[in-house]
Amino acid sequence: MAWLLLWTLGLMAIMSVALAVAGDPGLRAAEGHDEIVKKESHPVLFRQKRDWIWNSLYVEEEKPTPVPYKIGKLRSSQSVQVKNFKIEGDGANTIFTVDYKGDLFVTRSLDREEKNAYNLTARLYDGNNKLIEDSGHFVVQVTDINDNTPVFPKTYSGSIMERSPIGTKVVEVTATDADDPSTANGELRYSLTQQRDSAAFEIDSIKGVISCRTNSLDRETKSQYVVVVRAQDMRGMASGSTSTTSVTITVTDINDNTASFTQKTYELNVREDHKLNEKIGTLQVEDKDELENKVPVFIIPNEISKIFGVELSRPNKDGDLLLKQALDYETKSSYTFNVQLQETLRFPADNASSAVTGAQVHIKVLDVDEAPVFSKPAYTFTVAEERTVSNIGTVTARDPDKANKKIQYSILGDDCPISIHPETGQLSTLRTLDRELEATHVFQVKAQEDSSGLESFVKVNIVVLDVNDNEPELTADDIFVCENDPTDTVIGTLRATDKDDRPASFSFSMASESSNFSIRGRGNGTADVTVKRGPFSLDDPQDYSVDVRISDGGRPALTSVTKLAIKSCRCDARRVPTQCRAGARRMGVSVHALIAILLCILTILVIVILFVMRKRFQKDSLSNLKNSGEIHEQLVTYDEEGGGEMDTNGYDVSILSSACQDGSLLRHPDRHPHPSLYAMVQKPPHNAPPTACKGDMAVMIEVKKDEADHDRDGFPYDTLHIYGYEGPESLAGSLSSLGGSSTGSNLDYDFLSEWGPRFRTLAELYGVDAPDYYHQY
Repeated sequence: MAWLLLWTLGLMAIMSVALAVAGDPGLRAAEGHDEIVKKESHPVLFRQKRDWIWNSLYVEEEKPTPVPYKIGKLRSSQSVQVKNFKIEGDGANTIFTVDYKGDLFVTRSLDREEKNAYNLTARLYDGNNKLIEDSGHFVVQVTDINDNTPVFPKTYSGSIMERSPIGTKVVEVTATDADDPSTANGELRYSLTQQRDSAAFEIDSIKGVISCRTNSLDRETKSQYVVVVRAQDMRGMASGSTSTTSVTITVTDINDNTASFTQKTYELNVREDHKLNEKIGTLQVEDKDELENKVPVFIIPNEISKIFGVELSRPNKDGDLLLKQALDYETKSSYTFNVQLQETLRFPADNASSAVTGAQVHIKVLDVDEAPVFSKPAYTFTVAEERTVSNIGTVTARDPDKANKKIQYSILGDDCPISIHPETGQLSTLRTLDRELEATHVFQVKAQEDSSGLESFVKVNIVVLDVNDNEPELTADDIFVCENDPTDTVIGTLRATDKDDRPASFSFSMASESSNFSIRGRGNGTADVTVKRGPFSLDDPQDYSVDVRISDGGRPALTSVTKLAIKSCRCDARRVPTQCRAGARRMGVSVHALIAILLCILTILVIVILFVMRKRFQKDSLSNLKNSGEIHEQLVTYDEEGGGEMDTNGYDVSILSSACQDGSLLRHPDRHPHPSLYAMVQKPPHNAPPTACKGDMAVMIEVKKDEADHDRDGFPYDTLHIYGYEGPESLAGSLSSLGGSSTGSNLDYDFLSEWGPRFRTLAELYGVDAPDYYHQY
């Protein structure tokens, strides 16, 4: 539009020049459309208004320029001997040059698509480089030639529904041409090349809109078309440049084909215990349309539709045959029925003559051993609380098979207060029920064929009905009496609550006569405590209270008595207490709470008594053990040296003296003598004093041992003192024979008898001949 505006301004300027030339003979010499002439004014004496006279110059694009060529001339009416022209602006002195004569030249080839107009300014100077004419503006226009080919900016594709009417728009294609669109070089025309797919479509030659030219497109026959669009400039003339592009047209589906059964007969088997609303089998259906347009409708006869149903499967949209009513092989073992197939179409079906819209279904019921069947899906019974009921109701089940096996009933759960008769299914209570603790008891009853057959379960609800078995309880706000309260002053309001689930009509009265207070009922289940007689004093040590009797009005009516404490206060004029003396408020305690408290106390008392008795028994057992006089043989091991001879003061070693050789010592079970654990010390063969004979001690030890072996209640105390050596306080050093062998010893221990009475026992021990005796521990 800019070049058009400049061109219009140029025409107006040319018309102005023509008028000026006609009126001024000095300007008539400026002729030709390619010259620029300027009207001059006197530069020194005065300055007149001047009009620039200029023409638009035109240059053809892509014109070869082996040498610069002239496109116009700059002229001035000023008479100057020496002239010098200068230009400025777009491409001045590079693309465009001017000589001293004012001839304007182009130095190179121009491209209109790169730049279609050049704005320049011309000035005139004399030989002294003095400005004679001020700047004059002019435009060089680049004229277009057909040097560009149409271009499609992208790949086009479209879609159209099958059976669309003629003229339905598919897609619009657009090509561009870099040439001047105001000339034939840039004006495009569209057409379709002659191909097989092009017969069904046409294109608008100017807009490029592809539309359908037939109403018989069928996706099932051909779902895709490819057409070639040609764009040509020069208004479609043969001399114009062309380009082509391929357009893919997809035919979309509509529901114009009816669904059809894949077979005319379907045979299915189903167990009689098949679960409801679960699939029995599939009625396969085919449809030439896309899956989204496959909408079959299955129709089953009314009497069969109560037993069987059909719903669409996912994702294939076939017919899933479902069981809607329980089957019984013993009642009916087979079913045969017809299924019709329909579908709503927008157009007459293409396959109306070939589609199979009806099929016959044969269903064979298979016999199975069924679990017991309850008469109801769930049972609900009611029982009054605090009562033992022997017949709550009956849960019944049967064996649906021909065998009709016997049914055994049982209740699941260990802590259920309800029992059931194993053969009849009659329910009864095991204990009284309390609605306030649990209003509904829910459990499951199991019915089983015989003792190890099939089993089934049913839910049973026992609703506990409420009876009037809870005493009313008093609820009252903090009640106080002022010292100056007159008679009939309301000092508090009484209310009551009841745990029973029934509306109660509470009534209040005095359980015992009070000289200071009275109770006056309101008639709405509440009552007021009023002053009967005063005065009252905060200094009076007496606690004020009343015994309130409450009746719930039930059948039978229950009552409770509660002692209500009343505080005495000193109040201001508005009966706001300023100082009070608290009174003890004692509320009634229920029988159940008292029983629970007593049981806890009794349990603690029994535990304490048992603990004391156990302690005393243990003490008596230890005392009897000490006083029994029994000799317990104890085993004591000393890992460090003993106290020497001082140990003999605490232990009577005389009982360890050797016994006589008369065989009264305890023998080994094989009746042959064996060496003792103590070393056998042999006396040298010379005369020695006679050894002591302790046969009675050996007999006693044997008897005690036999008693200990057969006494199951005795304590297994076997003690043996082992002395490794006597210790540092012994003058004789170590006397133990355990450290060495006693056989073949030639030591003479007769010197022990010379040491005095303290070593007499040792002298007797070591004065015994080794082969004659042995010691056993």
